[in-house]
Amino acid sequence: MTQILNQILASLNYNPQNPLLFNSSFFLFFFIVVLLLYPLLANHYRSRTWYLLLVSLFFYFKTSGLFVILLLITAAINFGFGHAIYYSKGRSAKRWWLFCSLIWNLGSLGYFKYTNFIIDTINQISGGSLPAMDIFLPIGISFFTFQTWSYTLDIYFGNLKPIHSFKDFAFFVSFFPQLVAGPIVRASYFIPQINKKLNLDKDTIARALVLIFAGLLKKGIIADYLSVNFVDRVFDNPTLFSGMENLFGVYAYALQIYCDFSGYSDIAIGLAALLGFDLPINFNSPYKAHSITDFWRRWHISLSTWLRDYLYIPLGGNRKGKVRTHLNLMTTMLLGGLWHGASWNFVLWGGLHGVALVLDKAWINTRFARSHIVRFFSTIVTFHFVCFSWIFFRSRDFENSLTIIKRITSSFHGSLFGHWIAEYRVIALLIVIGFLAHWQPDSWEKSYRNFLARLPLPLQSLIMALVIWILFQARSSDIQPFIYFQF
Repeated sequence: MTQILNQILASLNYNPQNPLLFNSSFFLFFFIVVLLLYPLLANHYRSRTWYLLLVSLFFYFKTSGLFVILLLITAAINFGFGHAIYYSKGRSAKRWWLFCSLIWNLGSLGYFKYTNFIIDTINQISGGSLPAMDIFLPIGISFFTFQTWSYTLDIYFGNLKPIHSFKDFAFFVSFFPQLVAGPIVRASYFIPQINKKLNLDKDTIARALVLIFAGLLKKGIIADYLSVNFVDRVFDNPTLFSGMENLFGVYAYALQIYCDFSGYSDIAIGLAALLGFDLPINFNSPYKAHSITDFWRRWHISLSTWLRDYLYIPLGGNRKGKVRTHLNLMTTMLLGGLWHGASWNFVLWGGLHGVALVLDKAWINTRFARSHIVRFFSTIVTFHFVCFSWIFFRSRDFENSLTIIKRITSSFHGSLFGHWIAEYRVIALLIVIGFLAHWQPDSWEKSYRNFLARLPLPLQSLIMALVIWILFQARSSDIQPFIYFQF
């Protein structure tokens, strides 16, 4: 009995070697327990909020340990800044409190995420040997920092009134489906849903189940298998592989990062829907984009719109001439690249997309851009540009990026294609299936959802349970954390 009790207590404690992940068996058990108790509280707003708040805090504790305290402190400080900005008299006072929120949010994010990056950069420039600091990066800090900060910014810009209940605000910040990897949700979008009556119809449940299934398939089958069995090997040691293998390693990574990140977003949106909450779409078939501008309307939508509304537009947007517009685009994308990680590779990745957006601004207004044939070829060009830029995003450093590019351009032997297919049959099959699924007509997904919605609820649940069991059996034995957890 004592041994069983110890095992239960151990499972409830934080284990840095085994954080709580959506694609883990423990999370499946965790969410089933949450759902079993949820109907008892679903239509009692205060009890429901307290329940989901405590559940969410436990989830983050299992993910990041005592950094749950940092989450609550960040929520409390931005909650206070929001009130201070709203009730302050005079523009200067409001700006002062906005500046304070800027210092706290960027300061806390900068300390945890960029301190060692700054130290390393100083050492490289000066030739010094400043020691790196032992700093653990809290999972999802970029996401919940941007989410809380958008609250104070919306109040400052007059788009939102402050929330009176800290309980509601803390729940908004910590809601576990989207807490650690988005989507980044705005308070104006989420808060009104807290006190709404739970209304789960068959269509909502069907949509949620399809999203969860799709997310688990993308992550557990495609992304993890490609990562462990091909992508990581190529990017870690590109010189050991031919130019063709390096090229397909890049294609495979393009699919992996999409399936990994959009898979998380799909699961998050589906889980939230089963709890009665609507989260905004975060991906819309980004590799179908016919331009870089279109790509950023489809990729990580919650971040791209955040950068647009709180950085690009306040900088002046496109209102102050072409030169200023181009400068604003470059600034936004360079900082967007830096948001993704403390590395000059991420800055370079953002800079490449910034240059592409500037060129796209000039191209999009030409009459050639409207041609259907041109749009078809521009889709192919856009896809390959995005794949090329992924090289810098994934590589451990700039030298590694150049090695991959050099292998592709100088050691590419087309005659080895048949050999590659024979050697990597499963990898090739997953790449083909993954991209075909990505480029399938949008109407097909609706037909899956409509079919599931017509089934009785018990049968829906049985199908979903069977699918999840199959996915957990077929997944890679080595459970991989979601890529965007590091951001």
